[in-house]
Amino acid sequence: MKQVVQNYKSGELAVLDVPVPGCKPGGVLVRTAYSLISTGTELMKVSEAGMSMLGKARSRPDQVAKVMQSVATNGVPATYRKVMGKLDSYTPLGYSLCGVVEQVGAGIDDVKAGDVVACAGNEHALHAELNWVPRNLYTPVPDGLAPRHAAFGTVGSIAMQGVRQGAPQLGEVALVIGLGLIGQLVAQLLTAAGVRVVGADPDPARCELAERLGAAACGDPASAAVEAAVAELTDGHGVDQVYLAAGGGSNQPVELAARLCRDRGRVVDIGKCRLDLPWNAYYEKELDVRFSRSYGPGRYDPEYELEGRDYPIGYVRWTERRNLACFLDLLARDRVDVEPLVSHVADFDDAVETYGRLKDGELKAVAVLFRYPGQKEEAEPAKAPVVAVPAVRRGGAAPSPARSAGTPVRLAFVGAGNYATSMLLPHLAQRDGVELSTVVTTTALSAANAQRKFGFAGATTDLDAVLGDKSVDAVFVVTRHSSHAELTRRALLAGKTVFVEKPLALTEEELAGVLAAVEESGNDRLQVGFNRRFAPLLQEAKSRFGARTGPASLRYLVNAGRLQQGSWYLQQGTEGSRFAGEGGHFIDTASWLLEADPVSVYAAAPSGNEDLQVVLHYPDGSTAAISYVTTGAPGFPKETLDLVADGRVLRLDDFVRASVYGRKRWVSSRLPKARDKGQSAELAAFIKAVRTGGPMPVPLESLVATTAATLAVRAGLAGGVPVTLAGAR
Repeated sequence: MKQVVQNYKSGELAVLDVPVPGCKPGGVLVRTAYSLISTGTELMKVSEAGMSMLGKARSRPDQVAKVMQSVATNGVPATYRKVMGKLDSYTPLGYSLCGVVEQVGAGIDDVKAGDVVACAGNEHALHAELNWVPRNLYTPVPDGLAPRHAAFGTVGSIAMQGVRQGAPQLGEVALVIGLGLIGQLVAQLLTAAGVRVVGADPDPARCELAERLGAAACGDPASAAVEAAVAELTDGHGVDQVYLAAGGGSNQPVELAARLCRDRGRVVDIGKCRLDLPWNAYYEKELDVRFSRSYGPGRYDPEYELEGRDYPIGYVRWTERRNLACFLDLLARDRVDVEPLVSHVADFDDAVETYGRLKDGELKAVAVLFRYPGQKEEAEPAKAPVVAVPAVRRGGAAPSPARSAGTPVRLAFVGAGNYATSMLLPHLAQRDGVELSTVVTTTALSAANAQRKFGFAGATTDLDAVLGDKSVDAVFVVTRHSSHAELTRRALLAGKTVFVEKPLALTEEELAGVLAAVEESGNDRLQVGFNRRFAPLLQEAKSRFGARTGPASLRYLVNAGRLQQGSWYLQQGTEGSRFAGEGGHFIDTASWLLEADPVSVYAAAPSGNEDLQVVLHYPDGSTAAISYVTTGAPGFPKETLDLVADGRVLRLDDFVRASVYGRKRWVSSRLPKARDKGQSAELAAFIKAVRTGGPMPVPLESLVATTAATLAVRAGLAGGVPVTLAGAR
C-alpha cells in the first residue's frame, strides 16, 4: 500500500510503498476514502522539516531540552547517534480520515466489514491507503453523511474540546482569534450553541467566510473593527470567553484576549501560539486561562487509546470517541457545515505536489482533502448559489435639515393607483403639518382625480419638474414594481427623501443602482413600505413576549389567494413574480421580530401553482418558515404567525387578535374588522423623520438585506439548494 511520509532531517516528502498493517485485536483495518490535511499543524511540521538544524532547534526548545538531558546522562557521541538516527527516519503525516472497515479484529463487535467509520490519531489515522485503528479512535459515520465531510471528524473534535473547555452559556459573546480550520469550526460550534461570535484574523477572505457561516462580525485584529464589534455586542463589558486558535510567534493574540475579555472571563488556548501572559492585564481582570488538550479526555492515555478501556460516562461525559461521534452527529443534522471550508480536493497520488503548493503559498486553503484510489468518486455537493447583500456606502452630503416650526412637510406622489389612494393618501390628507404638493401620473385624468379627491396643490405628468422643485421635501413612489428602482434612484440623486412602496428592486442590478445613487449623492433618506412591523397589535405582542436568550422558530402562513384575471401582478415578465412584489413584507416582519437579518434562504415550490415555502436562517440559529400560498380557502385568515422561543409562544391572528403564552398568558382584545397593518404608524414615523431630520424609521442596511433575501428566493427555486446571502450582517 502507499503512505505519505516525511524525512524530518532533509525535509523530503514522499509517497512510499509500505507493508499493509496487520489487523490486531481491539481494532479494525480501515481502507481510507478521504483524509484531511490539517493546514495548521501539518504545515507547521512540514515547514520545520525544511529548516536548518539551528532553525529546528529554535522552533522546538522542548526537544532541545531533552537532548541536553540525554547528553548529561549518555554523553555526546551516544546522544548524537540517537538524535541523527531519529531525524534521518521517515515519519508519518495525517490524523483525520474517513474510510471503510476492511477487517475486524478480535474483540470488536460495534462495527463490521463494509461499515463507514471516521478515524482519529496521529499514529492511526494517517495519510495512507490502509490504517489499523483501535476501538476508541474510530466511530461509525451516521447514514447520509458524506465521507468527505466525515473526514473532518478529528479536527472537529479538537474544536469541540476547545469549546467545552470554554463552558459557553446561551446568549454569551465569544471572541475567536485565528480563523483557520480550527477557528472556523470553533466559531460554528459556538453559534450552534447560541453564542454570538466575533472573529479576528488578518485574512479578509477568512473573515468573510466566518461571517457567512454565522459569526456576528469579523475583522483584522490590528484594526478597530474587532474592538468596535465587541463593544457593540457586549455593551462595552467585553466578551465572556476568548478562544486562541492562532499559531505563530506573535504575542498579539494573548494581549488582544486580555484587552477584549470581560472581568473574570475565560481564555482558552487551542492553537499553538506564543503565551507570554501580560501579568497585570490578566491579574486585574482575574482571567481564567484554560488549555484544551487535543480531541478530549483519553488523549495521550495508552490504556484508553491503545487498550480500548473507556471512561465511565458518569464520570467523564465527553471522551475522545464521544466528541468524535458528537461532531459527526452535528454534521449529519446540518448544525455545522464543513463544505464551504473545503478549498481543494487532491488525488492521493498527488500528495507531494499538494504539500509543496501549500508550503509555497501557491495553494491558499482552509482545508484540503486527499481522495484515495479504489474508491467510487464521490460527487461533490452542488455549490450553494450566493446572492450578495450590497454594502451601503454613503457619500459626504450633509444630513437632511429639520423643518422650521410651523413649516409643513411638502409631499409629492409619483403614482396614484389603488394602493396609494386606499392605503396611503387617506392617512396623509388630513394629517396636521403635511401638505400634498404635487401628484405625478402617466395620464392626465388620473392625476386630476387624485388632485380632486385628496387636495393636491398641483397635478402633472412631468416627473422632472417635481424632482427639480426645491420646495418638495419628500417623494412617494407608488407605481408599478418594474419602475420602483429607477424612480427611487432619480429621486435620491435629486436630494429628495423617498418613500417607495415595496419592492425596492426586482433584480440585484436594480438594487445596486439604488445604492450607487446613495453613494454618489450622500442621500440615504429612504424608506420602503414594509408596514407590518409598525402594526400596533404586533408591536404590543412583541413587547409582551420580551427579549430572547436562545434561538427562535417562526412560522408565517400567508393565505394570499388567487388574483383576478387581468391583474398586472400576473405580468411576471415585466413586473416580477408575485412573491418578488410583496414577499418583502413577510421577510421584513420576520427579521424585525428576530432582530437580525437572514444569512441564507431556501425556497421550494410545488409544481402547477404559485405556492411557495421559504425558510430563512439567521445568525443566532433562529429560523423563519414562510408559507406563501394561493390555493387556500378564501374564508381562512390571510396572515397567521407563531413565534416560539425560550418556553414562550407569540401568536398573531391576521392583525385582529394577538396572544403570548408563557408563565402568564396575555390575549389582546379583538380589534374591529378593519385591520390595522401599520400604514398609519409607518407614515407618522416617516413624516417625523422628514420634519426633524432624524434617523429614518428602518435602517437602510435592513431594507437592503430584506430586498436581497427576497431576490434570493428566485435563485433558490432555480438551484434547488439553500442560497447564501454573502455580506449579510
